[in-house]
Amino acid sequence: METKISVSLNDFRTETRAWLEANCPDSMRQPVKDPFDLFWGGRNAKFISEDQRLWFERMLEKRWVVPYWDVKYGGAGLSPDENNVLTQEMTRLGCRKPLYSFGISMLGPALLKFATEDQKLHYLPQIVEGKIWWCQGYSEPNAGSDLASLQTKAIDKGDHYEITGSKVWTSYADKSDWIFCLVRTDFEATKHNGISFILIDMASKGVSTRPIKLISGKSPFCETFFDEVKVPKENLIGNLNEGWTIAKHLLTHERQMIGGIGETDVKKEVHSIALENLPVNNGVISDGILRNQISDFEMDEEIFDLTIQRVTDEAKTGNNSGALSSFFKFYATELNISRL
Repeated sequence: METKISVSLNDFRTETRAWLEANCPDSMRQPVKDPFDLFWGGRNAKFISEDQRLWFERMLEKRWVVPYWDVKYGGAGLSPDENNVLTQEMTRLGCRKPLYSFGISMLGPALLKFATEDQKLHYLPQIVEGKIWWCQGYSEPNAGSDLASLQTKAIDKGDHYEITGSKVWTSYADKSDWIFCLVRTDFEATKHNGISFILIDMASKGVSTRPIKLISGKSPFCETFFDEVKVPKENLIGNLNEGWTIAKHLLTHERQMIGGIGETDVKKEVHSIALENLPVNNGVISDGILRNQISDFEMDEEIFDLTIQRVTDEAKTGNNSGALSSFFKFYATELNISRL
């Protein structure tokens, strides 16, 4: 049986398309050159252009920076179907995301599931408004693939925790305002059961960072050090010693983010790029073999997108599997490589 799209959703698409066409500056529809061509927000946020500022402020006013979050958290409360339409229309026009943030793609989902209501009301609106540049504190020099062996410790000091240890491969830590971090709070428990999830202000006394340069001379990665850093107990997310559960939940969203799942990137369709740059005969790419390869790729892309939507809908009913996110990350990465 054919599924009918409601008139209201069609109306939403029409209105969304018109609004985006009228409000997204042309320069914000161009391919992103490098990570710093994006707006990351933060305490010391700077816009690289007036168009970037305008685009962010318009989307913020529209509540479309994180449109699927509840209104009380700074979103627009869009339904999954409405959010899909918005994503599709932004992709069609090539609109950049107005704000790029690990707070949106990784920390936000963890806060929505595990934080107290007061914590949600405090942090989520700040994420939407681009007031905090977040980084992730998971891996350590001796805790990479075996992450649960981490040794950064948080000692209970009554009204606060005292944190000592180090993290590595913390992307953009030298530019970040806050870090969401895994720390060991119970050294007697089995390693997975003695970990907690905590938020740390990078401006705190005792926090320092050191960039890691790669062979290219550039790198987003840093080492991050904690030397008896005092962190208020209200910065603990979820229950004490149950941070591993939060970590696993967050990692499913990280894998999706890395693979580009559900994200709006400024990417033209492959066939459009080919039509602009290759020999064309009567509006058709002359090379028949290449036409078939492009068709195969775009069908794979469409099928993958539909699969993601199906699994997302299933997850909302409680049928969720963290293993799927690893598969999606791998497959999405392969598709992105094929696009190149």
